[in-house]
Amino acid sequence: MTDDMDKMGGRTLPSTKRSVPIALIRARDKVMGPIREMLSDSGITEQQWRILRVLEEYGPQDASSLAERACLLLPSQTRIVQTLLEKGLVTRQADEKDRRKQTVAITEAGRKIILDKLDEAQAIAARIEDVIGKKRLSELLDILDDFQKL
Repeated sequence: MTDDMDKMGGRTLPSTKRSVPIALIRARDKVMGPIREMLSDSGITEQQWRILRVLEEYGPQDASSLAERACLLLPSQTRIVQTLLEKGLVTRQADEKDRRKQTVAITEAGRKIILDKLDEAQAIAARIEDVIGKKRLSELLDILDDFQKL
């Protein structure tokens, strides 16, 4: 460790075991593994799943809102929506007042995927709550919301 400290002029970084960015990546991998497994036979990706979930929860919306809520960059969201359109899982309509804006909505086929995976998704959520505990999970979600202020 002293060699590393000397290379950094005596300054140190948090241990990788206590590094926020690395801890978040580790946690994401643990959480997303079961979700990827759940989706493996559905023909959709985790990003497509997020878009369908957001559309189901919030209803039809413009591309910018959808990208933000699904935690996707707008260009990625545009490509993903195009794939979902081709699969018949969403629709896209031009805004009547501003033809440059488009509204994306989930179709019944998209809702069916969510419904088909509902039990598995609930089981994954319950497992997370069982491991962390209801109170600590709520606190964690509040802390993660605070990261939006950075």
